[in-house]
Amino acid sequence: MHSAASQFKLMRMDKPLSIWSRIAAIIAALARGEGLSVVFDYLRAPPERSVAFTIAVIALGAKMAKADGHVTRNEVETFRRIFQIPREEEENAARVFNLARTDVAGFDAYARKIAAMFGPGDPVLKDILEGLFAIAVADGDYHEAEDAFLLEVARIFGLEQCCFRSIKATLVPDAEPDPWTVLEVTPGAPLDQVRAAWRKAVREAHPDRAIARGLPEEAVKLAQERTVALNRAWAEIQASTAA
Repeated sequence: MHSAASQFKLMRMDKPLSIWSRIAAIIAALARGEGLSVVFDYLRAPPERSVAFTIAVIALGAKMAKADGHVTRNEVETFRRIFQIPREEEENAARVFNLARTDVAGFDAYARKIAAMFGPGDPVLKDILEGLFAIAVADGDYHEAEDAFLLEVARIFGLEQCCFRSIKATLVPDAEPDPWTVLEVTPGAPLDQVRAAWRKAVREAHPDRAIARGLPEEAVKLAQERTVALNRAWAEIQASTAA
């Protein structure tokens, strides 16, 4: 019988499998006694980035659900919408979720391993935080405990507070959708500086870039939704400065 590490190596040598088949192979190995947190070590170099991204969001989403105190049907449906989990693979996704939820390791330990797996400044860390925000607001109620959880995850990931505020302003219904915050620029900044920030953010959110940095194709829609918010913010700033 193979350990989780050797199972993962064999999995990489075999013919390409679907993301959920690869996750299922990892879970089969983990079922033999190793904790879920060790998965992040096996995904590090070179990281199977689509698998890593998906497991990171499931695992931290499970920890966030514990902070919130319950998991709603809307949160589950949002996860299914983001990842388009095939019906036959729902059990594998649920096993990852439950392993993370019951693991004695704290969410901060998970967040540190995920941050180390991708490395400082990797845009995927922002993608993961954005996915967690989408799940957090799915039930229509953004809780104080969720805010504290996500703020700490952002800190461990090394993301600036302006990045955290930008995602929050974009996705949380009750947050002030200030266009300056969305574009992560200082209110009243020169228009050429704002334009440069907008262009850079739109480039990062482009679907081709999102796929290239390892997001599953099913999750690229989050980047597309980010682009809509960025363009709206830029248009609002242009209009306000022209008035």
